[in-house]
Amino acid sequence: MPQHVSGHKGFLSTPRLLFASTPSAPEDGFDPGLPGSRAPPGPLRSTHSPLNSCDQLLCEPRAEKHRGLGPREVRYLSVSTGPQSTACGWRAFAPRCLQVFNTPKGLLFFLCAASFLQGMTVNGFINTVITSIERRFDLHSYQSGLIASTYDIAACLCLTFVSYFGGNGHKPRWLGWGVLVLGSGSLVFALPHFTAGRYEVGVDEGARTCPANQSVACADGSSGLSRYRLLFMLGQFLHGVGATPLYTLGVTYLDENVKSSYSPVYIAIFYTAAILGPAAGYLIGGAMLNVYTELGQRTELTTESPQWVGAWWVGFLGTGAAAFLIAVPILGYPRQLPGSRRYVAMRAAEAHQLRERGHEAASNPTFGRTVRDLPLSMWLLLKNPTFTLLCLAGATEATLIAAMSTFGPKFLEAQFSLSASEAATLFGYLVVPAGGGGTLLGGYFVNRFKLRGSGTVRFCLLCTLISLLSFLVFLTHCPNVPVAGVTAGYGGSLLPRGHLNLTAACNAACRCRPEHYSPVCGSDGAVYFSPCHAGCPTAAEMGPGGQKVYRGCSCVPPSGSAGAGRATAGKCPSACESKALLLALVFLVILFTFLSSIPALTATLRCVSDQQRSFALGIQWIVVRTLGSIPGPIAFGWVIDRACLLWQDQCGQQGSCFVYQNAAMSRYMLTAGLAYKVLGFLSFASACFLYQPRSGSADGTEASLPSQSSASETPTDPQQQSDI
Repeated sequence: MPQHVSGHKGFLSTPRLLFASTPSAPEDGFDPGLPGSRAPPGPLRSTHSPLNSCDQLLCEPRAEKHRGLGPREVRYLSVSTGPQSTACGWRAFAPRCLQVFNTPKGLLFFLCAASFLQGMTVNGFINTVITSIERRFDLHSYQSGLIASTYDIAACLCLTFVSYFGGNGHKPRWLGWGVLVLGSGSLVFALPHFTAGRYEVGVDEGARTCPANQSVACADGSSGLSRYRLLFMLGQFLHGVGATPLYTLGVTYLDENVKSSYSPVYIAIFYTAAILGPAAGYLIGGAMLNVYTELGQRTELTTESPQWVGAWWVGFLGTGAAAFLIAVPILGYPRQLPGSRRYVAMRAAEAHQLRERGHEAASNPTFGRTVRDLPLSMWLLLKNPTFTLLCLAGATEATLIAAMSTFGPKFLEAQFSLSASEAATLFGYLVVPAGGGGTLLGGYFVNRFKLRGSGTVRFCLLCTLISLLSFLVFLTHCPNVPVAGVTAGYGGSLLPRGHLNLTAACNAACRCRPEHYSPVCGSDGAVYFSPCHAGCPTAAEMGPGGQKVYRGCSCVPPSGSAGAGRATAGKCPSACESKALLLALVFLVILFTFLSSIPALTATLRCVSDQQRSFALGIQWIVVRTLGSIPGPIAFGWVIDRACLLWQDQCGQQGSCFVYQNAAMSRYMLTAGLAYKVLGFLSFASACFLYQPRSGSADGTEASLPSQSSASETPTDPQQQSDI
């Protein structure tokens, strides 16, 4: 572990030829008992005064005063700035018992907890409860979509400011306050439940059977509850503001406080926690939706009723309170962890060659402290072709990740004829091992194979190629289950696409309403729009296993010796022979897409100067969101809508899609996915070609290593080899 500073003693680990003599007093900054500062045998003396040269090294910037030092001398330079700058605590309160957390591992634990909460809230709870919020507060789909997009809009507005000024400021304080804002957003998001009054609705079973109850077909929905969308947007805005420091300053703070070779592993663990967060959000949020929104109140509604609203707000209260608890220890971390200064030259040795060609301004430690440096900092990043291409590649990958996260369950639901909950659960089983495992493996491979500089970009190129080939999964599809009046006639004959007719002689007298979509599976293996469209005259009975069974359905042909047709609630199961192949290839697409995320992030951190790393991540996140996360789901949603066969009719207005054509959905997903994958492959290939390591090393690694002669003269510090 890195050395800790206590009392008035500092620690300076340098090559013996620079400071050969050992001061006699500990006040001079050296402890004779430490391994890195023992005196060499013999009367060798430096030409300068040890005390004066030590003062000069500690007080003056290395970039300006010691350019002549080789990589060996700079690598082991470590500065102690006193207990106030390296101790863990809150201003004057820094007890000794807290210093056990003042390590990269302790920092990683709290940052992982924060990213886990962020992922669970924004990518888990929000996606799980959005339909319940629509039902509870009379929101349209575009309004709920605007609520979800407010998060990315807030992040784009804050990224430049936070990454630029926070990158040169006290990063733990920016991170801690960001987590506090994130928790405040969760509490604001749950506030409408307590201010909108109690939710009460009656059971409407008669509207779905034959004959339909026409009096409740198109009730006036102008309840005024839709105005609460502004409060939801405010909560999402605070979520976006609070999460902005986490994935810009948090990544750079981790990277600059651990050894360069271990940084990908730490960042991979950090991002894996962010990926596991949504999985927990889906599980916890789904469980809470089985509880009625008004806790303790009895209701005749069941979880299968269209009017059911679960306890969507409970999870936001829990994450809000947890965020306040996690923010406290993060605020106590110092600007730099003890011993972190020794890693500066190791990162510099892997930097892009642009740092050595006219970028002296960016290497100045005071660069980026004022807003006057913002245009120059932006221009230096735009002139860096490797950084620009990595941003474009990240945007293409983010597009696919956002699209798969949004429409992956819908694809499985349509292909395998699953319910929404079953499709979400199955997709979760794919995402957790593929996304989380891919992120961890990406960081592990970078560390295991010692990938540096362009090597990480070549690894990303390989992963993109494999995932591009795996995307050919969408060449296959499962056949549609027959849907009466949509893909098949009521007599069993096939219907061409576009010839829809939900009304037949068997249900003409039922006067069924197209607003009441409640699919049932007939005993003939066909799906019917609702019990009314199946001609079922009576309410459902509870069959074996708690499944609703409708009897006497006139549109369902009798099976066997039964005198009338029978239907069960829900869709008919799909007998798809290629189900296993589809799931395996979708798993590979997700795995190799996430496998390149940490190497790409590591390459981004290495292709810019130290002073610009936080700002570079902020600019990259802006590009990724504006070109990927925000328009990606919209583009894929528009493409998927082209495959819709039956739209919802909300009293004359078009709603969501009920039935998709599986073959067309797979074909459109293949076209859009391959287009983005090819763009990502070309971006990574161009970045690999244009990347230039520092002169004098094959890939930026030789400059960070000492020569063999000096290495043989300097004893190995075992504590420096156990930082992870």
